[in-house]
Amino acid sequence: MSKKVFAGHAVRNLRERQGLTQMDFARRLALSPSYINQIESNQRPVTAAVLLAISRTFDLDITRFGADDLDRIVADLREALADPVFRGLEPSLQDLKNATTHAPAFARAFLRLHGAMRRLEERRAALDDAVLSVAGEGEGEARNLPPYEEVRDHFHYIDNYVDGLDRAAEERAGALDLFAREDAAGVLAQHLRQHHDITVDMAPADAPDAPLIAYDRYRRAATLSRTLDPASRAFRLAALIARFEQSELIDRHVIEAGFRSTTAREVCRLSLQNYYAGALLLPYRRFARLAREKRHDLDLLSLMTGASLEQVCHRLSTLQRPGEKGVPFYFLKVDRAGNVIKRHSATRFQFARYGGACPVWNVHEAFEQPSRTLVQVGEMPDGVRYLCLARGTAKPAGHYGARERRFALGMGCEISHAAELVYADGLDLRGASLAPLGVNCRICPRATCPERAFPPLDREIVLDPDRRGVVPFAVREG
Repeated sequence: MSKKVFAGHAVRNLRERQGLTQMDFARRLALSPSYINQIESNQRPVTAAVLLAISRTFDLDITRFGADDLDRIVADLREALADPVFRGLEPSLQDLKNATTHAPAFARAFLRLHGAMRRLEERRAALDDAVLSVAGEGEGEARNLPPYEEVRDHFHYIDNYVDGLDRAAEERAGALDLFAREDAAGVLAQHLRQHHDITVDMAPADAPDAPLIAYDRYRRAATLSRTLDPASRAFRLAALIARFEQSELIDRHVIEAGFRSTTAREVCRLSLQNYYAGALLLPYRRFARLAREKRHDLDLLSLMTGASLEQVCHRLSTLQRPGEKGVPFYFLKVDRAGNVIKRHSATRFQFARYGGACPVWNVHEAFEQPSRTLVQVGEMPDGVRYLCLARGTAKPAGHYGARERRFALGMGCEISHAAELVYADGLDLRGASLAPLGVNCRICPRATCPERAFPPLDREIVLDPDRRGVVPFAVREG
């Protein structure tokens, strides 16, 4: 193993779920009780031999003992602790790693509590006294949680991969011979008609504002908008198939996720239906093999599979099947105002949870050059370097007077995987044109960034009345 894995919490949780004492657990693994005690207290790492013994004895996926999840928690803790309320209490990076390794449940609880505090502060800032005094305003914290954020975090911590749904979609795609079919929407429509007695129609030509898809449960008819391109039509029908054929798997996943609000559970159901749709149109093994062969050329993959560029990018970010992992990518979709519509990551890349994103990041430039795939080598404050891709995309207006919707897609991977991408050819990956990225200005430690929008919360600013730079203040070095 190239990296020591301290996973005492995971070993302890497994033992307790099995109802075993440390002595019984050690006996099952042919190890000494003192060794198990040292592993559980993170005094010793979990070796490859122990991981294999655990896998064989308890029929467990050993990838669950990886450190990526803890790395993300550490990154989230660093951002949360930049809040001014914690000024003067800044723990070191090693302290955060120790807390996360020894007490991950406590770390998650801290992040949940801080998130609730932030939402409460934002709410108070947005509402005036009259609104705050309305009866029922304080009913239940769970009621006030942003469901989309809760669901985003859930997918973030499972590497945006759902094994049961992914394998079910791959099996169905094989039965339908669906991969790279030009008539994928027609094949799916026929499947819905034959197996679910559901007819598929197109909305009238004079109804450009019709829903993308509308299902009439009484007529058992699905109506697609004429504004959808062929790839989007296939995607919508595939998601409808998930609703009827994978409800048991989806419901089980939602229950196990433990969402705190009904709305979050419904958002997750829709997300899982969409996940299945992407996996059905781009089945895991065939798409992963094609992506490797074509070195992740996004336009070529879109052309060869018939999927949209967004579908290709999103699917690439989900190729994290244990034992068959693809390149770990982050993926996001933002609108012109910088609002994040989607974000998923199988990397350590740190997304901003509050406030805007880093202005140096090339995803913002995609609106200026929408037809080009922009390539950037960036370094985050933690020293990890990424190959960052960005591309503009648009949803056309359905009629005169309607506003065209423009978005930017961003995806990337750690620089160690760059050779597997065609976009790295000819680039100086050693840093000659390195872009210094941050999470966002609020917590960025870079004191001399000329694109800083406002001061960091955890640093003192210095104003010189005799000097004026691009940024009207200086940040005192930490």
